[in-house]
Amino acid sequence: MKFSVWTNPAHSMDEALDLARFADAEGWHAMWYADHYMNNTGSTEAPLGPVHECWSVIPALAAVTERLRLGTLVAPTTFHHPALLANRAATIDHLSHGRFVLGLGAGWQINEHAAYGVELPEPKPRVDRFAEAIEIIRSLLTEERTTFEGEYFQFTDAPCDPKPVQSPLPILVGSAGPRMLRLVCRFADEWNAWGAPDLVAKGVEKLERACVDTGRDPASIRRTCQAMVFLTEDESLITNIRDGDMGERSIVGPASQLVEELGRYDELGIDEFIVPDFTFGGGLDERLDQYRLFQAEVASHFA
Repeated sequence: MKFSVWTNPAHSMDEALDLARFADAEGWHAMWYADHYMNNTGSTEAPLGPVHECWSVIPALAAVTERLRLGTLVAPTTFHHPALLANRAATIDHLSHGRFVLGLGAGWQINEHAAYGVELPEPKPRVDRFAEAIEIIRSLLTEERTTFEGEYFQFTDAPCDPKPVQSPLPILVGSAGPRMLRLVCRFADEWNAWGAPDLVAKGVEKLERACVDTGRDPASIRRTCQAMVFLTEDESLITNIRDGDMGERSIVGPASQLVEELGRYDELGIDEFIVPDFTFGGGLDERLDQYRLFQAEVASHFA
């Protein structure tokens, strides 16, 4: 199992670049960046607070690294036209010499859609739109020309040139919905899930069922996941987190407990565990120390 970093988009650009350099030098597998425009409130409320724009940041991360893979977690197709996504992805793959992963999703965050006047349809039409978008993007990245006549998108003999360095450029989709998982099986190379092992296990079961339904070899889909990480021996904190709202999306405890939890991911066939820095402290030095500690006391058991 490989380990990757995921930085909070609220952090300054200097801090994001320094984390990328650190991860590149210290042997981490990848760095991920969220594609959002504001912090989530679960409502139409649009809070103030810095959130840097993903597609501007990723090229900068590519420029200051040499081996680290880079990806979007994940780009909503409500905001981005498939032609823009495909051409951006191909260009960044050239800029990074074949290190880009295109993470896609159907869109979900209420406040950014409401604030910017971007429609957030009900689930069925939202997935209908996503289904067209991912099919078009896959075609643009692999075929010489793309022609497509759909309800949401129309393409006529459309090129995407140059093609990516990678063949194919990996497409990652994050979802556990039955129809979205069937689209993963049809068009994606990687699947992503949020949660502690029990929650991810449910998603894995659904993914494997979708593979059977579509005739896709489950081994051909790379599995990634992330959870909030709390490396601590504070029993009261451990209890509060496990019993709190984010309990099923967190792993918490001393190093020995986290090794055990990650072993469960490993048994589920997870290929890559993504470590967010959201719980690692307020300053860059503190966050880097937490990453070093996690790497030395936890990740090293899976080398």
